[in-house]
Amino acid sequence: MSNTHPSLYDAAELFQDSTLDKDAIKESVSNILKAVGEDQRREGLAKTPERVARMYEELLSGYRADPVAMVNNAIFKVTYDEMVIIRDIEFYSLCEHHMLPFMGRAHVAYIPDGKVIGLSKISRIVDMFAHRLQVQERMTRQVADFIDELLHPKGVAVVMEALHLCSMMRGVRKHDARLTTSTMLGAFKTDLAVRMEFQENISRSAEPLHF
Repeated sequence: MSNTHPSLYDAAELFQDSTLDKDAIKESVSNILKAVGEDQRREGLAKTPERVARMYEELLSGYRADPVAMVNNAIFKVTYDEMVIIRDIEFYSLCEHHMLPFMGRAHVAYIPDGKVIGLSKISRIVDMFAHRLQVQERMTRQVADFIDELLHPKGVAVVMEALHLCSMMRGVRKHDARLTTSTMLGAFKTDLAVRMEFQENISRSAEPLHF
């Protein structure tokens, strides 16, 4: 881990400069298949442990995403000081309680104080935190805190709305229930007019969530 940007690594949380232990995952999946009474030797399951290990390497890549390399110096000095809003960033994550997916959209805004970041990097920041075992409430705060640490803007706002398969497939089985979470920092927290401008903008999202 680089010592050049220690605060950025702190803001990223849980960064691991290591590889995924695929062998341990394969063994665990094999044990699950046996525990539920399946025959792992049959054609459809023979390669399932390997497939699941590769899947987790992708879905949980956020633990190993280097935040400094991800940002890659894409921060630019500007005189612009109006609200920057990136709407409808699709994300997919895994609930840490049941390891079932939840998926949705993130809306991110900030008010620059001399610096802006490349547009694609906001989506990458969302993905970095989404590709971990998560709860939506914490993930929303992590994205906001990371952008705040990165840019030191006048304010940051993050709103996320998602459908959770753990409530759609099991338990209460409410197919259309979605969770909305928000974090407001700086001017978005203290200035009602700023917060309302942001909320009016994201309310224009074209379509409801359907997956």
